[in-house]
Amino acid sequence: MADEKKLGLPSVIATGVGLIVATSVLLSIAQGASILGLPFIITMTIACAFNILTALSICELNALMPNLTGGLAQFTLASCGPFITIITNMGGFICCQMILGSSEAAMFGNTMSTVLTAVPVSPTVWTIALIVILFVLNLFGVDMFAKIQNIVAYGLIVSLVIMGILGCIKVNPSTLIEQPAFMTEKFTDTLSLLGLAFFLFIGVEYIVPISPNVKNSRKIVPIGMVLSLVIILVMQILLTIGFKNYTEWEALGESTVPHILYGSLLLGKAGTIWMSVVSMLAVISTLNTAMFGVSQLCAGMAKIGLLPTSFLRKTPAGSPYVGLILVAVVMVILNAIGLSSSDSLVFLILTGCTFWIFCYVMVHIDVIILRKKLPKAPRTFKLPFGIVIPVLGIIGNLFMIWNIDPSWELKKIIYLVFAGVSVILAVYAFFWCKFVIKRPMFKGYEIKEVMAMDTDLYQIRHYPEIAKKLHMVAEPEIKPLSPETNTGTRPKSN
Repeated sequence: MADEKKLGLPSVIATGVGLIVATSVLLSIAQGASILGLPFIITMTIACAFNILTALSICELNALMPNLTGGLAQFTLASCGPFITIITNMGGFICCQMILGSSEAAMFGNTMSTVLTAVPVSPTVWTIALIVILFVLNLFGVDMFAKIQNIVAYGLIVSLVIMGILGCIKVNPSTLIEQPAFMTEKFTDTLSLLGLAFFLFIGVEYIVPISPNVKNSRKIVPIGMVLSLVIILVMQILLTIGFKNYTEWEALGESTVPHILYGSLLLGKAGTIWMSVVSMLAVISTLNTAMFGVSQLCAGMAKIGLLPTSFLRKTPAGSPYVGLILVAVVMVILNAIGLSSSDSLVFLILTGCTFWIFCYVMVHIDVIILRKKLPKAPRTFKLPFGIVIPVLGIIGNLFMIWNIDPSWELKKIIYLVFAGVSVILAVYAFFWCKFVIKRPMFKGYEIKEVMAMDTDLYQIRHYPEIAKKLHMVAEPEIKPLSPETNTGTRPKSN
């Protein structure tokens, strides 16, 4: 592919920003700002810095094992083996995406109930209806948002930046309010919400799959990751200042749709309509991506032998329906038990964040282990200062888990959920490694094997039953030459 046809820095930044921001992020900003006031900006900056360290570690792993489609799981498979990979991938991504997707779906229900007050339908009904509709569409392979997904995501970002700037410059003097800028003066209080602030920046690893299509990816991908996080931080700072000027901290913390509350106070009815339309489209797009992504991730893990082959079963349209059913059922159950209040939504978000942070800890551990195992392996991008950055990243991420919430009672519940799910996954991983794939639990796979797992030939050779279900055929790309063909290595016969 010619360089002129490859992606540049603007496209990489757009991808990173568009995939990270969702409407549930706005709830997290509002919750943090309502508790700390403007000092939450410090909290967000620290969380952003820790996530930048993670992004840099991901870049080194991608440089060592480029063009993989299985995400962070394949890095851990090479460094720590299948046992840890199953726990981190299922807990950190599959379970986490279902939890965070449920909170995103709940935001849709809350938005609909706030905007359509004349319609006597509860937020839960709106939410479950959306989940069912998207489930059916995905089941039949209908991705109605595929072509407009980036437009919707970028539209949300631009809207939030504009709304933040308008709030900062106090564009509407008639609805300005006076309130304390600082809800706390203790630095320790700003650290207590690091876990919540972490959620504002997760997902930068989704830039990695497009790296093969990026011009000069060795430099552009790391720069794009860092700039994506910085741009998001600037947007969030603008919004936090805008919140201070137009929304009372208490009302901001109680609202389940703070972006609509802010829009209405800033620009009246026009602001309400503007933020409602953009945010609802973004919710649908984000939730659709989560449902599709989890089902594909389950199928991918089944493909490399880490989940039952039933997850490979597909509809005639090519959709892996077992994974779709799983994610839809979990989301419906979580919303049916009640996610209408902001407290419930924040609990879900923080629980999901704990799993995701644990995955990021493993990213840094992967870098350290692979540095030791393969010190001379070629890397087009390598972190400076030895293992200093990964070690700082591990410390920072563990610190965010410890500060997942200022309330010790809530932290205990989150830790118990995390521990309970981890134990269940560990039991599954033990039996799966011992009796199904029969591989050493903690011995990392060879990198060449992990990279080969993405090919059909590997599946046909090692997992013939799986390959048969996927209708894989081993056809060589280069046809053998006939014996009569003279390749120039022997003289012509007379």
